[in-house]
Amino acid sequence: MKPLLHSYLARLFAASLLTCLFLIAPLQAQPAVDLQQLDAYIAEAQAAWPVPGLAVAIVKDGEVLFEKGYGVREVGTDDAVDEHTVFAIASNTKAFIAASLAMLVEEGKLSWDDPVRTHLPYFALYDPYVSDAMRVRDLLCHRSGLGTFSGDLLWYGTTYTAEDVVRRARHVKQAGPFRASYGYSNLMFITAGEVIRAVSGQSWADFVEARILDPLGMERTVTSVETLAAMENVATPHKPTPDDILPLAWFNWDTMGAAGGLISSVDDMARWLLLQLDGGSHGDDVWLFSQDAQHEMWSPHTVIPVSRASLERTPSTHFRAYGLGWGLNDYLGRKVVSHGGGYDGMFSRVVLVPEENLGVVVLTNSMTGITTAVSNRILDAFLGGEPRDWSAEMLERDLSYRAQFFARIDDAMAAKAAGTTPSLPLTAYTGTFGGALYGDAEVTLEDDGLVLRLLPAAQLVADLTHLHHNVFRLEWREEFAWFGGGNANFILDANGEVGEIKLDVPNDDLWFYELELIRK
Repeated sequence: MKPLLHSYLARLFAASLLTCLFLIAPLQAQPAVDLQQLDAYIAEAQAAWPVPGLAVAIVKDGEVLFEKGYGVREVGTDDAVDEHTVFAIASNTKAFIAASLAMLVEEGKLSWDDPVRTHLPYFALYDPYVSDAMRVRDLLCHRSGLGTFSGDLLWYGTTYTAEDVVRRARHVKQAGPFRASYGYSNLMFITAGEVIRAVSGQSWADFVEARILDPLGMERTVTSVETLAAMENVATPHKPTPDDILPLAWFNWDTMGAAGGLISSVDDMARWLLLQLDGGSHGDDVWLFSQDAQHEMWSPHTVIPVSRASLERTPSTHFRAYGLGWGLNDYLGRKVVSHGGGYDGMFSRVVLVPEENLGVVVLTNSMTGITTAVSNRILDAFLGGEPRDWSAEMLERDLSYRAQFFARIDDAMAAKAAGTTPSLPLTAYTGTFGGALYGDAEVTLEDDGLVLRLLPAAQLVADLTHLHHNVFRLEWREEFAWFGGGNANFILDANGEVGEIKLDVPNDDLWFYELELIRK
């Protein structure tokens, strides 16, 4: 062999060997995960955060590797949380709705690109073009042009059915360009649930139960709070305040169930994670949906901006997007498929790393960021990230946010001018006010004080006391998870009579300022 050729072949062989070693190295470098250390970390985090209880499950390589409960089901009791304790999974329901539609697509009963009006002729949004152009897949990826959480007061505690909510959605104002902006919309998933009903002849709840929950053996997963009275080992929702952790009653979410109504345990959810990581396969040659359908659900449909602050906190996350019922991002060089959930008094998180055949679910009975802190710590352990005290970092931010949140409420309820009186007698502020979006509100005079009732939602009753000028402090008669008090501004018309009410109820989830309360 000629020396030059021999030298070339030697270099080529060496390069090939290095390439093979480079490809094999990550497999050999898989970290050995100390589950006892993770267990201790989660227990310490639960004790540090205002979270009475939580449960965690980890699946890896087709098996349930870890599942355990921490703390108690209700503050002040000894009722321990375990892997079978049920919590609201809230918006982690959205992936079940996407999977349900995927099944119907594969059965040829609809297409991802069917106009929504093909199945729901009454569907309409803020613009005739958008109403006609909206496709089934558009319902599942938050690109409708509606703002994040816009219109959610339509379903929150109201007597409206899911169809009623969909019909009223046409009155929600546009917030961004259609298919060119991200706006997290529960209303569109409620609409998706009605598409399931129209196509299958079953409610979303009956379809999910028959086609997903039963085949997977998710026997402790239910679709309505109405079934909880007959169940044992049920967690109680809680609301953290500046000074305490308040237990709350379960709040009925049946109207928006397709967007967030499932209630489950980590043991049951582990079965769902295993299905997802196996590409829709359940057992030998049993498929709930195909790998092609999963690829569609896990493909980016809508870009989610990554802020500079987010980049600083997690430098290895370069992109975020939303698929169909799932959030997508990169982390430590891997694709992550995940979703969070927020219910009145409970937060949840599901995280999948398909390349590592890894899944995590965290369910809690309080409203804090501990779900992300715990899931991030678990990801770092399995993906070889630097040990990082996510719990301490995120707890500090969480406490700061909560202090700011309650300060906003206090500010909204504080008088801005001293020594003023109402412009009119209290009887002049009474009457019926309303608009096309929400319906009617009523202000009455009771025991020398004004009372506001939002008539579609019987629980939304508030006492009004004078603050300054024509602004009244608003105090709800019940404790709610997402919001506290605020104020009601009675706006006078050119004749000096009350013509409209504007509500200022500071919170980050339910937009009272969207309500048009015009004097009738």
